[in-house]
Amino acid sequence: MNTRILFPRLLVVVACLVFSGSAIAQSSEADPRPTTTVINRLESEPVAAPVEEGRPRTVGLSAATKAAAKPVLVPTISLTNRFDQSLLAAIQSHLGASYPFNRTGPEEFDCSGLVWRAFQDIGVDFQRGPARSYWATMPAPPEAEQFKFGTLVFFSNLSHIGIVVDEKGFYHSARHGGVMYSPFNDYWLSRIDGFRRVPVESLQTPIANSKPRKQVNAAALVDDDNQP
Repeated sequence: MNTRILFPRLLVVVACLVFSGSAIAQSSEADPRPTTTVINRLESEPVAAPVEEGRPRTVGLSAATKAAAKPVLVPTISLTNRFDQSLLAAIQSHLGASYPFNRTGPEEFDCSGLVWRAFQDIGVDFQRGPARSYWATMPAPPEAEQFKFGTLVFFSNLSHIGIVVDEKGFYHSARHGGVMYSPFNDYWLSRIDGFRRVPVESLQTPIANSKPRKQVNAAALVDDDNQP
């Protein structure tokens, strides 16, 4: 008795469910605009965002690259002494020369070779040797003259040598870059061993032993952090 009553009722329920599903499907097909709008929004947003973000990054990197590549000029120094002017011209005539070990020019120099050649160019003759020999044979300047032009400055346990321009920087021949001007930045100041002065009066000869190369532009590349 119960089975006969329930069976027709189940058929009615199933028929209602089928009819409702068909009506929903027809409604979706008849008006596809909400679905299309959602899909278009999802596809367009990821494309637009990288384009807008990419523009400022490209400009920023380009500007930074140009700033980093901008050449740094060698500081200008005013020298009234004729001897100092000649020494400066001799040093600058070798700017850009490469660094090979144990060379004294005229186109290639190690650090002590550059010092020897620069003074030779203007007629100051002393024994060519390594930085340690100059340290051992030349007098120490008064403290007030340590950063005076022409003073020799020694670095890294007397393994490297340069010629002081002033308290801002010095000339030297470095393994990475050759003959150049470098500022007295934290790297170099922390490695200074001390100073010596070439005894010019006792070593100068009437005629220079060699002529300097043709002088190059003083605005040569500057080494900000170059190991000896």
